[in-house]
Amino acid sequence: MMKKAVFPGSFDPITLGHVDLIYRGLEIFDEIIIAIGVNADKKQLFSLEDKIQQIKNSFINEPRIKVTSYKGLTIDFCKSVNSKYILRGLRNSSDFNYEQSIAQTNSSLSKIESVFLISSPQLAHISSTIVRDIIKNEGDYKSLVPESVII
Repeated sequence: MMKKAVFPGSFDPITLGHVDLIYRGLEIFDEIIIAIGVNADKKQLFSLEDKIQQIKNSFINEPRIKVTSYKGLTIDFCKSVNSKYILRGLRNSSDFNYEQSIAQTNSSLSKIESVFLISSPQLAHISSTIVRDIIKNEGDYKSLVPESVII
């Protein structure tokens, strides 16, 4: 049976930390669906179309990776694509505390399991929030993102 995971997030923008987790996730899963959550209340730096293109270009040679967007609950999206797993990355203990509550709630509402990968040490400091701040302030962010994100 094929193991399929959903890797949800805002990916505003996708970072090298995300890319690392996704490639490592492919060692566990046969397919990973990168699912961009659409939240109209959240101010985004990149448009949904730009994010989809950036992510697709980052994994252009990897057919086991799909990219899409969704609205609503992640577990409902997982059910719609027949995925029993949510893949998430943990950079630090704060991420763990936050993600643990979500994973436990998701598990109580569905049969969907959360699988956590610890960030690689050399990438654990990278977050989309930090990258957005660097971009907005015209700093050098090129070492934090895949080439497809560089403006």
